[in-house]
Amino acid sequence: MAQMRHAKKQSGAGSSELKIAIVFILGAVLLLVAGALLANRPAELVSDGDIVRGSMIRATHEMGGGAPIPFLPKDGPQPNVMVDEAFYDFGRIGAKDVVTRTFVVRNDGDAPLTISRAYTTCGCTTAEVSADVIPPGKAVTVEFRFDAGFHDSAGQTVRRGVILENNDPDQPQTELWVQAEVGSK
Repeated sequence: MAQMRHAKKQSGAGSSELKIAIVFILGAVLLLVAGALLANRPAELVSDGDIVRGSMIRATHEMGGGAPIPFLPKDGPQPNVMVDEAFYDFGRIGAKDVVTRTFVVRNDGDAPLTISRAYTTCGCTTAEVSADVIPPGKAVTVEFRFDAGFHDSAGQTVRRGVILENNDPDQPQTELWVQAEVGSK
């Protein structure tokens, strides 16, 4: 009888340890899932007060050669273009939908970043850049517009981009892309 009570106590202790282990594992899994979700969330790049508004640039589908990029002297301060979100997927949209996405481009360098030219990869897309010069520590918005009805793209997945030519010597062409699965008519 005493052996049976002892066996029951041991199995009860094992059951408690098993429950603790399961709770611990579930907690770890929840932390991993939460971390993955937060890591894939677009980061807040700048506050509204850091957005520059000035000489607006309208990007259209004019991919021909432009003027040379006005780089700064190599031995002086340089701009540094930064884009935390360079791709956005609209998911499934209608065959005639017009959708927009606002991207933020900032200058983390020590000299003004000048956007000398902007163009899109297709006539169905346009973009408006809020200013052509970004002081150090500031940013611009790029309002990207995709018109699914411009072409007959029903039933297709399309990917379109805007290219910003700028005076960052390490990244003179900055690309922003969108994708959409265009539904049937």
